[in-house]
Amino acid sequence: MSPEPPGAGGTAAPPRAVVLDGPGRFRLAGHTPRRPGPGEAQVRVAAVGICGSDREVFQGNRPEGYVRYPVTPGHEWSGTVAAVGDGVPGSLVGRKVVGEGFRNCQVCDRCHAGDTTLCGAGYEETGFTQAGAMAATLTLPARLLHPLPDDADLTAAALLEPAACVAAAALKADVRPGERVAVVGTGTLGMLAAQLLAACSPAALLMVGTRPDRAALARSFGATEYRTVDELPLPDEFDVVVEAAGSATAARTSAGLLRRGGRLVLTGIPAAGAAGLDPTDLVVRQLEVQTVFGATPAAWAHAVRAFAAGLLTPLPLVTHELSLDEFERAIGLVGSGDPEVGKVLLRP
Repeated sequence: MSPEPPGAGGTAAPPRAVVLDGPGRFRLAGHTPRRPGPGEAQVRVAAVGICGSDREVFQGNRPEGYVRYPVTPGHEWSGTVAAVGDGVPGSLVGRKVVGEGFRNCQVCDRCHAGDTTLCGAGYEETGFTQAGAMAATLTLPARLLHPLPDDADLTAAALLEPAACVAAAALKADVRPGERVAVVGTGTLGMLAAQLLAACSPAALLMVGTRPDRAALARSFGATEYRTVDELPLPDEFDVVVEAAGSATAARTSAGLLRRGGRLVLTGIPAAGAAGLDPTDLVVRQLEVQTVFGATPAAWAHAVRAFAAGLLTPLPLVTHELSLDEFERAIGLVGSGDPEVGKVLLRP
């Protein structure tokens, strides 16, 4: 359920925002909602998720060019449109929404082709180089919004950004009914990928992870079989493998699961020095490899449709809901390795 609007049921607390002034340096600051200009919308934020990328911004190890301090983080969010600027339909006001993070230029050849995550104007993204959603409100181009059903659960909807990223992988995987599919990785991305791929009616859906205790959750998200990476040898009989782990060996493990001529989609970003794919293996077995970084509008639309249809149910992944005051604790939870910690959300 979405939270009450500011002022409901009593005196409203002053609006606030998390501001990162630099690596390891943050403050909880007063927030002045920015009026939407032409083509923009102002959203009252309901919930905002924290992922490994936010932890990178906090620690200062996000690659150069992919963050600009000071910044209010928060790229996974849901909310309700509070106001719109000139040129934006007034009917959006009051609608529950999520929104794309990439601020593409819309005029380069890649944008015209629909590959907005490859925008030739350079990288700009909500929560990294532009103000994000760890604040009472977020003002952004209205063209980035995706309206949700009126009865949408905004807690669950806060996970539609990672869902859109794996929706991009699912679209590239192009799974046909009856194919054998595997997902490597059992975090948020892996579980959401499993749900989207299960909707394609595969003959089998294997999930591969590092923890035996993830088996039950994996099956609840659509897996027909679960194995840990140390249960070797893993079968090499799958038509499609989606890698969603980002570990040092995940790409090579994923390729090893494929049949000759199989299709591999990589979504994880491992640290430098990861075990790479063997080019001889790729050529001899004629494997098709694709990659995903972020989500295009088509991938967002795919994720939102699946969510609205009940095919994507992210809520069981949420384990913690904290206030903005608990930002540092939330960042710590995300990197703790505690098996009891799933998706952590902040409530502005």
